[in-house]
Amino acid sequence: MAAQAKRGKTRDAPSSAGRRKERKGVERRRRSCFFCKEKIAAVDYKNIAQLRRFISERGKIKGRGYTGTCRKHQKQVAVSIKRAREMALLPYVGASQEPQTRPRPRYAE
Repeated sequence: MAAQAKRGKTRDAPSSAGRRKERKGVERRRRSCFFCKEKIAAVDYKNIAQLRRFISERGKIKGRGYTGTCRKHQKQVAVSIKRAREMALLPYVGASQEPQTRPRPRYAE
């Protein structure tokens, strides 16, 4: 017990695993899962139009908090996007937003 007290681990310490406090006056409604609403059992990797909703402009897979999908369907979406990328149906990265610049000359004359 003395070794645990030295390391700062006590049983009386409040845990940070509790729910977060809600903001005053702000009620955020949880988005319902698109696939559950439409009663879609499995996500199809060939349906590119549907998968594009879950990819950012840079090509990243959007998270559950942003898209509102449930845990089961988010996993299926991620696997489907990865399969579609492997089959070259979806890009791995989005289009570059950087302006094209001229290359600098190597030698200053």
